[in-house]
Amino acid sequence: MLHEDTLIATLAVSLGFAFLFGLAAVRLRLPPLVGYLVAGIALSPYTPGWVADTHLAPQLAEIGVMLLMFGVGTHFSLRDLMAVRGIAIPGAIAQIAVATALGMAAAHFWGWPFGAGLVFGLALSVASTVVLLRALEQQGTLASDDGRIAVGWLVVEDLVTVIALVLLPALAGVLGGEAPEGLAGGGNLWHTLALTLGKVALFVALMLVIGARVFPWILKRVVRTKSRELFTLAAVALALGVAYGSARLFDVSVALGAFFAGMVISGSDHGHSTETYLQPLQDTFAALFFVSVGMLFEPGVLVRHPLEVLEVLAIIVIGKSLAALAIVRLLGRSRSTALTVAAALAQIGEFSFILAVMGVTMKLLPPEGQNYIVAGALLSIVLNPLLFAGAERLRGPAPGDAPQH
Repeated sequence: MLHEDTLIATLAVSLGFAFLFGLAAVRLRLPPLVGYLVAGIALSPYTPGWVADTHLAPQLAEIGVMLLMFGVGTHFSLRDLMAVRGIAIPGAIAQIAVATALGMAAAHFWGWPFGAGLVFGLALSVASTVVLLRALEQQGTLASDDGRIAVGWLVVEDLVTVIALVLLPALAGVLGGEAPEGLAGGGNLWHTLALTLGKVALFVALMLVIGARVFPWILKRVVRTKSRELFTLAAVALALGVAYGSARLFDVSVALGAFFAGMVISGSDHGHSTETYLQPLQDTFAALFFVSVGMLFEPGVLVRHPLEVLEVLAIIVIGKSLAALAIVRLLGRSRSTALTVAAALAQIGEFSFILAVMGVTMKLLPPEGQNYIVAGALLSIVLNPLLFAGAERLRGPAPGDAPQH
């Protein structure tokens, strides 16, 4: 195949398979995302038949992450984010610590060194943006108090992961891996941390001070043209442009950048319209995200290392859920909130893959660790809708636990 044809082929075949397998999943009364994951497995290098471009597909999937987070941001305001900081900040940090410790314990049991266990545990501690948002949307709780807490929790997780991704190269030599040139010593660690936090703070300040004035002004001028296509194009350009710029200039994740871009226009008159116009694109590229996850999965790992995969799945689905459930209750929130957060976080995704790839590249994480993480992600994503259904039944009819709208 000619190189210039790979984009068209990857899009056409991936979306075609996603539709066919998604339709089959719905007919079997399963969530369509299960079909998307199976479509990815069918297109992966590990199964016979046509193989999709495994480098291009994740980049297309990342567009879905940006659009989804931008749409969520349009439902959020700074006031909403600050309102849940009392539970989102301590809760997310505590849950990351518990999940990381569980992952490190499993790695120690397998005979891995400390550095491998740390990267592995961090990869298991962070939830997938796309899965969490899709689950909340399907439950109709995205705009509820419980949904806002879950999203705020996700934002804190993203911030912690961004810091971890920046610090890992500086710590690689100390942890037993291969540090990039210039970062082998520990003398640059505090400088790296200060620089990272400074960039994040500068980005947030620019978005809240300048973006909050400029973006609504742009959309207001576009609305005056009475051109629907121009408005849609402006929304896409803002979402992708800010996401890309935040990653390139401030070392902030594209998901976080897109979220803040959406949040600063949430107070304008056009926030809801922006989210509505982007919905078809969000759905399309979100399907590509799940297809790309399926492409990474090597089915043979289930045969070669079934016990290890089950341990990883138990940490993600049981360990993280129980930790989140206990943390939310200890912070004084209702059973409804605790169950929603516990179900929402019982999966892993895109950030986990990034951490795994970085760990393998720096020779901190054994190659099989990446396979365990991908297997755990795919299986936990498949099980996540069942956990939400179980959480819904466990809520019960107690009036005090009903979600507030």
